[in-house]
Amino acid sequence: MAFRGSQLAAGFSALALALLCGGCSGGGGGGSKEEVAPVPYEKAPDHFKVKFDTTKGPILIQVERDWAPIGADRFYTLVKTGYFNGDRFFRVVPSFVVQFGINGDPKLTARWRQANLQDDPVKENNMRGSVTFATAGPGTRTTQLFINLNDNVRLDGQGFAPFGRVIDGMNVVDQIFSGYGEQPDQSRIENEGNAYLEKDFPKLDYIKSASIVQE
Repeated sequence: MAFRGSQLAAGFSALALALLCGGCSGGGGGGSKEEVAPVPYEKAPDHFKVKFDTTKGPILIQVERDWAPIGADRFYTLVKTGYFNGDRFFRVVPSFVVQFGINGDPKLTARWRQANLQDDPVKENNMRGSVTFATAGPGTRTTQLFINLNDNVRLDGQGFAPFGRVIDGMNVVDQIFSGYGEQPDQSRIENEGNAYLEKDFPKLDYIKSASIVQE
């Protein structure tokens, strides 16, 4: 189901949760399950910066581990292991969020799909520029994140815990391609990776590389 800007204006809270939870649950579907190696874990520094080199330009994120330590550790680990390199900004809702965090390699996506995180208490507001893990409910955060394009403080009460914020490059974030709306199918991204997106949604912007620039 697609949510348009006019719909966001009414019943915002319910729509926001539905918007941000699609495909985020780590719960596996049916069928047999293969043995999956444990995902890596690294404890993040108390403060660090991450640079996204994107197809629209650089984005600099300041992370404060105290805001949401479990989320900050996962973000740090994903950056250090190169998870975000090549990731598409697959969902952009103007004046709301830019969402990303499904890897272009289905095998890597599958490895992280069951790696659910415990929840962080929400200490900071979902203000414009804040960076937050998407969630489908308690204990379902994995790898998907969003950058708030607006002051979305109504998300605070739904368990969305920011762990950092964009300190340089929000003008870049604002330019990320939004023309496909909600068309990209998260299940197909997970199962087919960037091959699906490059074929059907070639204009999507993406993260060319992500790196720690200060620890």
